[in-house]
Amino acid sequence: MKKNAISGIALLMAAFFATQPDLSLADASKLNDAGAVLREIQAIPETEIPPELFRNTQGIAIIPGLIKAGFIVGARYGTGVLAANLGGRWSAPVFITMGGGSFGFQIGAESTDIVLVFKTARSMQAFRSGKFTLGGDVAVAAGPVGRHAEAATDIELQAEIYAYSRSRGLFGGVAIEGAVLAVDDAENAAFYGKAVSADEILAGRIKGPEEAASFSGLLQQYSTVPKRK
Repeated sequence: MKKNAISGIALLMAAFFATQPDLSLADASKLNDAGAVLREIQAIPETEIPPELFRNTQGIAIIPGLIKAGFIVGARYGTGVLAANLGGRWSAPVFITMGGGSFGFQIGAESTDIVLVFKTARSMQAFRSGKFTLGGDVAVAAGPVGRHAEAATDIELQAEIYAYSRSRGLFGGVAIEGAVLAVDDAENAAFYGKAVSADEILAGRIKGPEEAASFSGLLQQYSTVPKRK
């Protein structure tokens, strides 16, 4: 009887731990890297994402360490995270991939951090379908930088997504037309401990694990910066 009871407890414990999220070190590291990229770009007033744009964004995607490589014809690939602005709070992160064709003439390889600012609801809805092509399905342009770019952000610029990059410690605009942004279903399932859709996460119906709190808090911090008088 006692032996059966012990066996039953062991089975229950095994079932419990089997249902817990299998948070890989890669997932936690990716969130930390994404947060570091955002901190660095926002730490420099002359090259930061304009606060007005950040406050009104529909979502933010960060791909740390996108690899560009090739000889004449290049290729690129990277992984990162995306979160939606739900009007006063942020969704849990969705793990994503980014890949595509050439940036233009190049020889060798280079690692570049990419930040995508989704300005419109349509651009976010396009991503929720699973994947889309930047510059094809949704208009994309190099993003304005600095605090003095706030007025132009709403008046002159018409792109639905603004792109920022950092290479060798410097930030600036980047042309990424033709790149494909897609949901990484395998990483999301590992992070959340079950199969979840990007739509569920970005709609705020899925709560992020504790490991996502720091990244979500950082987005909240930058999106609630008060307007300058």
